[in-house]
Amino acid sequence: QVQLVESGGGLAQPGGSLRLSCATSGFTFSRYAMSWARQAPGKGLEWVSGIYGDSSGTYYTDSVKGRFTISRDNDKSTLYLQMNSLNAEDTTLYFCARGKNSFTYGLSPRGQGTQVTVSS
Repeated sequence: QVQLVESGGGLAQPGGSLRLSCATSGFTFSRYAMSWARQAPGKGLEWVSGIYGDSSGTYYTDSVKGRFTISRDNDKSTLYLQMNSLNAEDTTLYFCARGKNSFTYGLSPRGQGTQVTVSS
């Protein structure tokens, strides 16, 4: 059974940092590209960042380039998102999602999400 469990969300001040984690099980983690996505209430799912199975490639949406860093530990089957210079527009629910194969991103299956709130 594929499982993805996000953690690390919470309250951060503008300009602050958070590190999200996504613990996975039920599949061979290193064989899949992984992604982070987010969804604000009443809005569609927005893909934020992705990383290939072997970490040879990463991708970021324009709004987070230079602020967010995606990484993975294949030995621990865990995905990470280091978020720096947070602003109010980053406030939303963040999901991790498995890709279709090692070099193709996807948004399903995905976890239940972790809430990030940026406020002073």
